[in-house]
Amino acid sequence: ALPISLKKIMSGDMTLVDDLSGMQLAIQAAISQAFKTPEVIRMFAKKQPGQLRTRLAEMDRDLMVGKLAKDVHMAQKVEILGALRKLGEKLTPEDEAFLSANAGDALSQFESVCENLGSGDKVLALASSEVEKTKK
Repeated sequence: ALPISLKKIMSGDMTLVDDLSGMQLAIQAAISQAFKTPEVIRMFAKKQPGQLRTRLAEMDRDLMVGKLAKDVHMAQKVEILGALRKLGEKLTPEDEAFLSANAGDALSQFESVCENLGSGDKVLALASSEVEKTKK
């Protein structure tokens, strides 16, 4: 017995997008919207919370000495804290409050897509593929 999707394709129904493809597209869109910094995507994809925390500390220092604009700092801090949370890292109450106050729709959408997908490994695999695309 042929699977239903194969029967649909054979009958000329080319509009079929299976659940996995739909989820992949949703995750890729969410990752692109939530994470604008390739460096953050790379560390998230490689499960490197220590490096994400180091990057956050460097950004805080750069902000204090005037090497980093406040808006850039805020946007990247939201990305890093969101990535740390998705990796299961414990955030301080201050970081949680900062994230709640400053996380945009894109990060919320990313978290919601990830929850719907269930497996963090699928999200990380797609994040890795996004990193490869940005390198090219």
